[in-house]
Amino acid sequence: MSNRIAILPEKLCNQIAAGEVVERPASVVKELVENALDAGAQQITIEIELGGRRRIRVSDDGCGMNRQDVFLCFERHATSKIRTEADLFALHSLGFRGEALPSIAAVARLTLASRHADEAVGMQLELEGGVVRRVQEIGRPAGSCFDVRDLFFNLPARRKFLRQAETEFGHISDVVTRLALAYPAVQFRLLHNGRKILDCYRHQCLLDRIAAVLGQELAGGLLAIGGGQGELSLSGFIGTPELSRSTSQQLYTFVNGRYLRDRLLHHALMDAYRQVLLKGRYPVCVLFLTLPSAQVDVNVHPTKHEVRFQQQQQVHDFLSQQVRDRLRQALSRSPEPPPFPVPAVAAYVPCILEPETAPTGQACAVAERVAETGAAVENYRTTPLPAVSVPSAVRLPPPQQTVVQQDVLPLQEGFFSHLRLIGQLGRSYLLCEDDGQTGDLLLIDQHAAHERIGYEHLRQQYEQQNPVVQELLFPVVLELSLAEQSLMQNHQTALTRLGFVLHPFGGRSWSLTAVPALLAQADLPQLVRDMLAELEQWGRAAAERDALDALLIRLACHTVVRANETLTIQQMRGLLQQLDQVDFNRHCPHGRPVMQRLQRHTIEKLFHRQ
Repeated sequence: MSNRIAILPEKLCNQIAAGEVVERPASVVKELVENALDAGAQQITIEIELGGRRRIRVSDDGCGMNRQDVFLCFERHATSKIRTEADLFALHSLGFRGEALPSIAAVARLTLASRHADEAVGMQLELEGGVVRRVQEIGRPAGSCFDVRDLFFNLPARRKFLRQAETEFGHISDVVTRLALAYPAVQFRLLHNGRKILDCYRHQCLLDRIAAVLGQELAGGLLAIGGGQGELSLSGFIGTPELSRSTSQQLYTFVNGRYLRDRLLHHALMDAYRQVLLKGRYPVCVLFLTLPSAQVDVNVHPTKHEVRFQQQQQVHDFLSQQVRDRLRQALSRSPEPPPFPVPAVAAYVPCILEPETAPTGQACAVAERVAETGAAVENYRTTPLPAVSVPSAVRLPPPQQTVVQQDVLPLQEGFFSHLRLIGQLGRSYLLCEDDGQTGDLLLIDQHAAHERIGYEHLRQQYEQQNPVVQELLFPVVLELSLAEQSLMQNHQTALTRLGFVLHPFGGRSWSLTAVPALLAQADLPQLVRDMLAELEQWGRAAAERDALDALLIRLACHTVVRANETLTIQQMRGLLQQLDQVDFNRHCPHGRPVMQRLQRHTIEKLFHRQ
């Protein structure tokens, strides 16, 4: 009886490994460029033909390889990056498995030319399908050049799954973009069919590299971010909500210099941007997270796009809180975020640059000029909200019923309070003039603005576990269904924390005796039923914070002024003053904008004054 289990031949093993590592031409570019970066290259050139189908040529000026290393690099699990098991948990290089080069050689025609700086001559090695065909000594500069031709020539089943040349080159461009952002001190040149696509010179400032790769217009709308907590540190740039995209393609997150497409980091960023982005929109970020190598395992995925964190919750909360605090600082008090925030960009250059290297370039020069205002910004703090115990704080009843009048409202040094109020447009928008700076015309959505105010009041009361309630003169009796009765019994404590005071009234009836003061004029029976439905979803949700936000947003929607609702001058001024007292006052809780600016020079053009 013959054996059913057999050892696979080496060639087939390499082809199987290639299926894990070499998914498409972009995978080859990623592995070869990462090897060049690990070799200390300062200049890398990537030449592509027909989207990588015909040719991929990566040359660098790194340390190069001697004669022995030229042969050893194509052996499986041969690497210069690690030596012992302990090295796996102290990685400082992009590659370490020793699988990439033999996998690439197994499915292509490959030529390697390399010379070590200490060697007089270089070596050239030609392989076909992983088999060495020719070896010779050559003269060449120090460094290496990998020339990969006819990818998957010996695997037609794999080759037919490659997409069109333009599609494959698009994936290659994404790979080069990520690596160029991670290493601004390295020059990258990308050519396709002989045409130069990208030529990034060496930058010592990350913002200059972002401008060169992603565009100057995008770079001008980014906010610098930096901070630390224990052994965690974060640096880089985040985009304002106006820079949002329809896909997550421009979410660039790096951990210890390595680009990651990690679900934990993605969720943390989306959590930070909640309520300032519309559903289906994604932010623009270039972020570098640094933590001890022992706390992150990069050896969990063949392409190293995903990692496993030792303290996942800590990393998630740190990243989310840092980004949200920076957004709050930029968006809560000013209608236009500063082009380059404080402190100076130099503190946020990734660790791949020398610590003593100071950033240069036009973008960093602007950042340094505004750095001297850092002390004033750091001392600026959010003004605490005064206690509000009357419905007029949010509902804005007719002027004869207003308890808090304009002349007794606390003076606020806010942007919206200083606008010159013109009036109301279509009973939906407040018209204001920014006469203090530019003379621009501002349109403020009264419903979106009031929704943000109501939401922030409810959120603060919930977090402080001290909701401002108003007792009802006549209790409201609710007759619940069997399902609602069960929900009421399960979630009565949560409703009480939100400010709803309910008591059993016999059978399936409940007596509502008090409600949050902000909701006194709402449709109370329907509101309680809506809250029960939301609480049921909350109980089933994996993320309680998201469910709580949805609950508070629904509550806020029942309190605010609507579109097509006439407001008096006093009510409009009160709305502007309250808007200055809340965080994220440029967006409603759903992410819609509160304000739009019509610049004065645009208006003058309409009347041919320019």
